[in-house]
Amino acid sequence: MTRSFDYVVIGGGVMGASILYQLANRGAGSALLLEQGTLGFGSTGRSSGVIRMHYSTEVNTRLSWESLDTWRNWSDVIGHGDAGWTLTGFMAFSSPEYRETFESNITMQKSCGVNVSLISRDEALEIAPSFVVGDDETVAYEPESGYGDPSGSAIGWVTAARALGAEAELEKKVTSVNVVNDRVESLVVDGETINCGNVIVATGPWSAKFMTEHGIDLPLRATRHEVFLLKRNLETIPFHPGGADMANLTYFRPEAADLTLVGNGNVVHDADPDDYRSGASMDYLSDVWSRLAARIPAIEDAEYTHGYAGLYTETPDSHPIIDAVDGIQGMYICTGFSGHGYKLSPAVGTVMAELMLEGAATSIDITSLRMNRFTDNDLNTPQTTFRVMV
Repeated sequence: MTRSFDYVVIGGGVMGASILYQLANRGAGSALLLEQGTLGFGSTGRSSGVIRMHYSTEVNTRLSWESLDTWRNWSDVIGHGDAGWTLTGFMAFSSPEYRETFESNITMQKSCGVNVSLISRDEALEIAPSFVVGDDETVAYEPESGYGDPSGSAIGWVTAARALGAEAELEKKVTSVNVVNDRVESLVVDGETINCGNVIVATGPWSAKFMTEHGIDLPLRATRHEVFLLKRNLETIPFHPGGADMANLTYFRPEAADLTLVGNGNVVHDADPDDYRSGASMDYLSDVWSRLAARIPAIEDAEYTHGYAGLYTETPDSHPIIDAVDGIQGMYICTGFSGHGYKLSPAVGTVMAELMLEGAATSIDITSLRMNRFTDNDLNTPQTTFRVMV
């Protein structure tokens, strides 16, 4: 007997999980999530979990700001699982050549409601005494930012969705979506045909291949990015906030009681999501550790614990694609977050549900994230080139 669902979400990372929950929470109809591995199998399971609002475009700023309430109040909002919310504060540093743009971005962020302010060198050193801050640097501070547990978040959303009647199946690989008369009719998973009225492609680094197999060419790249953790001396660095250092091209945050996670979002290597090296590289470790020490000198004496590599799904403008698929009624796509996805995922689930149920996102304007912006040459234009992995 063929099964039927109103909605099938392909992908069990934070995006697919958030979308499934929002559909179930709105009573949208029968919904099924299919994941080829385990929850968080792809980029989510290797995310650095940073939660901050520092962006140079309004759409990403609004998505991150609207997501913050869910992170801070997970047990009240979602009611299942533990998203691991940890408040640390977040500091962003700009070198002199980006001062004007940096200050303009802060003004934009404030207009979106973000609790952020430009702070003086003395104020920065009061918050983070172990940092070096130059007299000519511009510093922004977000006291409400922090980090969370991406895999725990995905599990929590799916658990909550199941409690509302949705279904989720793991180790189920979708091999094809059947389209009849330009309308989604069914999909095939491990040889089983499942009827469905709507399918949501949230397949992260597998998105380019999946969409190409269905006749849709999108400029998506899977790329490899590394992070590593250092055990710091608590006598010299008892605590520090998270941060994005545009002068030294690093990002970092504390982890647990005595660890520091660090990475560099600008090192880009193409990767095959089915076959890439997930371990650390010693040359990368040496380079990024020295960059971090330029901001936190005492970190030179830290102890390396471990490192790992995860995957971004890149677009030419480093912004996601959140849209109904042109020419195929009932197909939607949510991918291409370019290392920013985790912190945005609560609001992304909301706008995706609005798009499917109401015909358009109503809480946040996501017009700039439409899939045809690449052929229309209407790309988003971030004002800085530094990116932070999540």
